Amino acid sequence: MSRLNVNPTRMEMKKLKARLDTAVRGHKLLKDKSDEMIRRFSIIIKENKRLRDEVERELSKTLKLFSVARSVTPSYEAETAFAMPAAAVAVSCGIDSIMGVEVPAVEVVENAASGGLPYAYAEITGEADYSVERAAALIPKMLKLAQTEKTVRMLAEEIERNKRRVNALEYVMIPQLEETIKYIKSKLDENERAAVIRLMKVKSKAQ
Repeated sequence: MSRLNVNPTRMEMKKLKARLDTAVRGHKLLKDKSDEMIRRFSIIIKENKRLRDEVERELSKTLKLFSVARSVTPSYEAETAFAMPAAAVAVSCGIDSIMGVEVPAVEVVENAASGGLPYAYAEITGEADYSVERAAALIPKMLKLAQTEKTVRMLAEEIERNKRRVNALEYVMIPQLEETIKYIKSKLDENERAAVIRLMKVKSKAQ
């Protein structure tokens, strides 16, 4: 391990020991933060998988109903009916914090049908009614899924950055500081021995 290029003095060794203490404390804090972020990440990713499976299952059923409705309805009438909005959705967007990482917080504050279905009941089949209602009910879950997936990506990036910081401290900075302190200590001991030898020689000559 390479050492720092510093003068081997007691003052420099004192500074390096202070830096080493700070680096060790910082490493412990970052390691604890990393462990907690991984724990929170595991919880959120399980929730994300549950939501995705649920949304994909519901969406598959909804699309099947749409397909049935289109198959028994003239193309022009189906496209006209499905082109009009069936629900008005109001969403509250904010920011939440997970271990210092700012993540999106999305909440549906209103998801009400805008005057019922956007077409007359006699114009289209019952399958269309069910599919439109199911699609409208699926909107909050889809927004929640988008929020959790974005949160998972942001946490994964922060965990990776934090891991690089921990590794830099553990495998580069701390060993480098320790090696430099060891080098300075050996140099100071060597200088001290040389000074003692010189003093003994001076005393012997004086006698």
